[in-house]
Amino acid sequence: MKHWLYGAALAAASLGTTTSSVAVELNVGCSGIGQEMALCKSAAEQWARKTGNVVRVYETPPNASNRLSSYRFLLDSKSTFLDVIQIDIVWSGMLAPHLLDLKPYTNGAEKAHFAGVLNNNMVGGRLVAMPWFTDAGLLYYRRDLLEKYKLPIPATWDDLTATAKKIQDAERLAGRPKMWGYVWQGRAYEGLTCNALEWITAAGGGTVMDSSGSITVNNPQAVKAVQTAAGWIGSISPNTTLRSMEEDARTAFQEGNAVFMRNWPYAWSLMQSDASPVKGRVGVAALPHGSGAGARGASTLGGQQLAIPAYTQHPKEAAELVLYMTGPEVQKQRALQGSFNPTLTALYQDPDVRRALPWAAQLSAALADAVARPSTPAGASYERLSNAFSIAINDVLAGKIKADESLRQLEAALVRMRYADNRPEQTASLKP
Repeated sequence: MKHWLYGAALAAASLGTTTSSVAVELNVGCSGIGQEMALCKSAAEQWARKTGNVVRVYETPPNASNRLSSYRFLLDSKSTFLDVIQIDIVWSGMLAPHLLDLKPYTNGAEKAHFAGVLNNNMVGGRLVAMPWFTDAGLLYYRRDLLEKYKLPIPATWDDLTATAKKIQDAERLAGRPKMWGYVWQGRAYEGLTCNALEWITAAGGGTVMDSSGSITVNNPQAVKAVQTAAGWIGSISPNTTLRSMEEDARTAFQEGNAVFMRNWPYAWSLMQSDASPVKGRVGVAALPHGSGAGARGASTLGGQQLAIPAYTQHPKEAAELVLYMTGPEVQKQRALQGSFNPTLTALYQDPDVRRALPWAAQLSAALADAVARPSTPAGASYERLSNAFSIAINDVLAGKIKADESLRQLEAALVRMRYADNRPEQTASLKP
């Protein structure tokens, strides 16, 4: 998980020290999912040309859980290696003690961002990160195949299961043996946490931990939702789903080998590229609703931020870089080239942005049904909660344990974890 840090640090050391003609050298850690690395490098290089500084961008692990572990390793050691890091929306609270307060550097620039996203980055009165893009889980579908079989976009997860199976089987009979009904993120990592939270919340099964810190994951609705998902493996979803992350699902869908896909908005622009086999044949919708009493729509709220480790040797320049990369010029560029949703409210009135994001209405519907991961009530415990949750769900998907027993064991483990964290105000209501 941390090998990239060692390699990157050695590479940086081999480049030597800053020359007298250059103000500073900054190292940035960015995700390599989809077009993220290319767009991150482009923005960093633009700023470097404008300022005369040097920026080197390093690709962080694609697995979000591994990326977080690497960051924690780096920050716990008070490393000065990275000056700017890309962090998930749920990491602000966990990493806050190690992050620089940006408020002294912003001159009020943060007020132009969506308030809800910005507030996520305010921890103890400190602005520990700047919003970069926001998103929510979406359902991608093969519009041409739904039209071919005269079937509607699935309204519920039960509808999706039936529709995916019908089209998959028909396409295989027609000579396309690689066709699957539904591809998604099933590996035991943060991506599965997002998927499973959507199923369980949509079924009326809560959000694993409620706002008071009580563990709510062990209930009949949650059990049924996880059982349904386990039934997809080997039926409408390949067995490789157990190891699948965002790019695995996107590749299968974009190669024309799936009817439906759950993914983030970034995948849209890649589907529409000239090299895409499914260009012009893809639609986007909000994720299906659950079925039965208490059911609803649910899409996990996502998004990424830029933060500065408190141990940087160049806080002023790092802050200038963060403000540039989260500013209107770069956010518009990312919307047009990569389908990344701006966090700056004014950009949604920009004609170019509106044309580049034709499914903004679907995203709005997804955001209306958005469910936040329980990072706020979990606080510093969120990483362990998410890891335990995703492993428990993956075990059910793999057929290692039944859903009811897995969630019962998970509940007991999470309750023990909360008590061990010595937070009596949050654990008083928990039931062992």
